[in-house]
Amino acid sequence: MRDAAPQTIYLKDYTPFGFVVESVHLTFDLSPNATRVTSRIAFRPKLDATNKTFFLHGEQLKLISAKIDDTDVSPEVTDQGLTCEVPDTPFVWETEVEIDPAGNTALEGLYMSNGMYCTQCEAEGFRKITYYPDRPDVMSTFTVRINGSEKVLLSNGNPGASGEGFAEWHDPWPKPAYLFALVAGDLVNHPDSFTTKSGKQVELNIWVRPGDEGKCAFGMEALKKSMTWDEDVYGREYDLDIFNIVAVDDFNMGAMENKGLNVFNSSCVLASPETSTDANFERIEAIIAHEYFHNWTGNRITCRDWFQLCLKEGLTVFRDAQFTSDMRSAPVKRISDVIDLRGRQFSEDNGPLAHPVRPASFQEINNFYTATVYEKGAELIGMLKRLVGDTAYAQALDLYFDRHDGQACTIEDWLKVFEDATGRDLSQFKIWYEQAGTPRLSVTEDWEDGAYTLTFEQSTPPTPGQPEKDPRVLPVAVGLLGPNGDEVLPTQMLEMTQAKQSFRFDGLAARPVPSILREFSAPVILQRDTTNAERAFLLAHDTDPFNRWEAGNALAKDTRLSMITNGTAPDADYLDALQKLVRDDSQDPAFRALVLQPPSQSDMAQTLADKGITPDPQAIYDATETFAQTLAQTLADSLPRLYADTTVQGAYSPDAESAGKRALNARLLGLLTRLDGGDQAARQFETADNMTQQSAALTSLLMIDKGSDQSRAFFEQWQQDRLVMDKWFSFQVICAAPDKTAGTAAALTEHALFDMKNPNRFRAVMGALAMNHAGFHHVSGAAYVLLADNLIALDKLNPQTTARMCSAFQTWKRYDEPRQTLIRAQLERIAATPELSRDTTEMITRILDAS
Repeated sequence: MRDAAPQTIYLKDYTPFGFVVESVHLTFDLSPNATRVTSRIAFRPKLDATNKTFFLHGEQLKLISAKIDDTDVSPEVTDQGLTCEVPDTPFVWETEVEIDPAGNTALEGLYMSNGMYCTQCEAEGFRKITYYPDRPDVMSTFTVRINGSEKVLLSNGNPGASGEGFAEWHDPWPKPAYLFALVAGDLVNHPDSFTTKSGKQVELNIWVRPGDEGKCAFGMEALKKSMTWDEDVYGREYDLDIFNIVAVDDFNMGAMENKGLNVFNSSCVLASPETSTDANFERIEAIIAHEYFHNWTGNRITCRDWFQLCLKEGLTVFRDAQFTSDMRSAPVKRISDVIDLRGRQFSEDNGPLAHPVRPASFQEINNFYTATVYEKGAELIGMLKRLVGDTAYAQALDLYFDRHDGQACTIEDWLKVFEDATGRDLSQFKIWYEQAGTPRLSVTEDWEDGAYTLTFEQSTPPTPGQPEKDPRVLPVAVGLLGPNGDEVLPTQMLEMTQAKQSFRFDGLAARPVPSILREFSAPVILQRDTTNAERAFLLAHDTDPFNRWEAGNALAKDTRLSMITNGTAPDADYLDALQKLVRDDSQDPAFRALVLQPPSQSDMAQTLADKGITPDPQAIYDATETFAQTLAQTLADSLPRLYADTTVQGAYSPDAESAGKRALNARLLGLLTRLDGGDQAARQFETADNMTQQSAALTSLLMIDKGSDQSRAFFEQWQQDRLVMDKWFSFQVICAAPDKTAGTAAALTEHALFDMKNPNRFRAVMGALAMNHAGFHHVSGAAYVLLADNLIALDKLNPQTTARMCSAFQTWKRYDEPRQTLIRAQLERIAATPELSRDTTEMITRILDAS
């Protein structure tokens, strides 16, 4: 049976549940197609409840029996749950239900992944396990017994009794049902331990399938670093006797922070030098930190309702970014985060899927696990910290943990903590949570008699359902440079609260060059008339690493814009600036790699659209290729030496310094390949002893339409490794020429190792298809049809992954009329699919409603 017709849920309609759940006891009798779940739940009616209806969520459950205080009852059951008459005094509710884990292809609730039982309950998966008030503001302690023949039987909390065919677990910390977890399978563990600052011994395990034990060491070290960091920086100790991580092949998301039993997409925890790139290692380190940090910012303090999702996710993303900055390079991390923010969240904010960080309504909450909630939500935490200062931020966080431990909270609770700790009024700052859209911040300047004045004006374009916008609080970090490149004014944090506001700087000997929005202090689009000469000056002299990169990025975009719109050759001054920077061995290799990284073709499309120019994907692709070829020729005399100097020797290490050198080396290899026809890349492929160098060599060859022999060799070497095969599938599509992209992706969907039921494999092909900008938007429209075909097929199996992949179409209105017509036809075809899921229906409807 498919989902019921979508219904809109509104924040303003929130009503507390009318009962307290005092304890939960669950018994699982595992069977692939007929698992029995018995629940005994102690309820206590709230005397002051406004809604006394006893409603329990439940979907795709076969009700065997229901009892109240050991007496059979006959509840009224629907596809969404059940209602029942209950006593007005405390009572014990008991049900037995039957579920089909093996048939659960949606990967929500209890399902099976290659013979292993596992769960995913966030956001609303627990209702597919048993009848329960499946909402985050209902928190209780859980005791679980698992009966099964599997070697390992895991759940939340601390272990209790166990024996042949059973295991019991008890979680003493009250939690909402979305944090429930169960895993059962023939697994092996990578064990370790951790001693907290207070002297508590904690058992640590990463559980994997036999054969994956050798890929756990890095993840374990990342976990222990995370635990130490959270104690040192936030004063948060771990609170159970054991912390388990389980690697699962079939998983819709990256990982899940279930209390004491984190379930991870295997791609986000398993790593080895031979099978994982530097980017994989960094991502694994960050995700393990993120899920661990949720123990306090998400578990001990959770969200009252799903509208408050940004409360736990925005704060925890900010915390994991702090962690990565401390473990690696803070400037490189900040630049990388902004590239991602602009690429994903700015596009979201600028299109039909725009929504506030805290949305006011939704039809399917799974559709709001977005870049806006996560990444923009984290930017809001960063702005708050910049506005109040480091000391006040730490005091406010201490108050937050003290005041709200064990509670389900709101954004109002969060902001009130800061108001109480600092004495500030944050009512205007709250606008960031309530209004969608990316503010535009325009800047003009004036110089007179040693006084320099910057005048800022902010405006935010209309977004769906929000035509009018209010001025927001903006922390604008500014520094000033003298004509000789010296810094004459160190970073000042200007606080903008009005639609238009001026700031004056006196006592200057000469007109300065401004460095505005240092460290990207606010998630806005800066609009300022300037020259390429000034950008080159900032690239050479700015003391703020982010703004140095930003100057280079602006030069890169301006050069490409001129090439696309005017047919000009690549700017000689920019090429010279790049050449000097790349050759400067005193500069951080990771920074040089980022400067060499071209703006994405999707970013260029949006830049053109913002200027009122309809982007031509093929023209953007051609300009990108022409510039890369010209840069390679400009650096021709230096490339062999630079490549040799940045080649990391000795045993592989994923540390930041080595990874930065390999990142620069890969950029240089890509340029060198354009000159030598792939000779050096072929040699590197043959001799590489780690995945970072092997994949860099292979993709360099594929980008010049070579490497078929190396691609076959890569497949033969790694066809038994599912995660490396995801890379292989993705490489073929991302590196394909525009006119071959759709055909390449279509052929891969017929490959024996392609399985759309596995989200990683589906994304490896269809996600790569959407990322190949010119290929996806090829004038034939073949890629649009291919993606629509696969979304329609997948929706019947996994609505959540389908709905998220629909976002590939969200920017459709920025392209020319023929492409819009082709895309609209596919969107309407998807929308007309019989029994389309609630998840996908909402996404397609919102995208089609684009103005």
